[in-house]
Amino acid sequence: MKTRRMVGLIAMLTLAGAVMAAAAEADQLSTDVRDTLQMYRAHSQGMQRLFDTAYGYAVFPSVGKGAIGIGGAEGRGQVFEKGVLVGTAKLTQASVGAQLGAQSYSEVIFFETPKALDDFREGKTALSAGLSAAVASEGGGGDAKYQGGVLVHTMARSGLMFEASIGGQHFKFTPIDSGSLEPAPTQSAPAAPPPSSTLPVAPSTPPSQ
Repeated sequence: MKTRRMVGLIAMLTLAGAVMAAAAEADQLSTDVRDTLQMYRAHSQGMQRLFDTAYGYAVFPSVGKGAIGIGGAEGRGQVFEKGVLVGTAKLTQASVGAQLGAQSYSEVIFFETPKALDDFREGKTALSAGLSAAVASEGGGGDAKYQGGVLVHTMARSGLMFEASIGGQHFKFTPIDSGSLEPAPTQSAPAAPPPSSTLPVAPSTPPSQ
């Protein structure tokens, strides 16, 4: 009997610990997304207009990437519709190429129309293979055009890689409880962020598994 109680207590403590860890991770993601939004909004008036006019956007504070011959990346973010948080997303990328070193950058995907956001939710959005970020002109950010209802901006955070490729990225969307929907933060950071890079891309249907 004591053994059963001990096993039950351990199970409860383990579950409680997992719940607390998940909550802490979610809180940290929200903080990172808020900071990333402020950094992008402060970049230029053009970037600010993108946030104001886009139907929705997905924010990935940190996309980690590293490779020697075979490159891969992963990141977690939040998705907003008309400025309201509607879910989270996981970014994955696998690529093959002469890539050395490691790179970490933030990424924002803008959705021009409801259909573009719906495609993302349904897992139909994938960045075409071979795409690489191009350095934007100083003070730029709002000049790039949507393609297929999608526009991607990236901003370097740390590290160095010969090829800053975003091609081949796939996304998995997870909706949040409708009772916990909350608006996106709008306060702009006073300081200008590092130089950004931008690349408009068209959504495509990921290959069947």
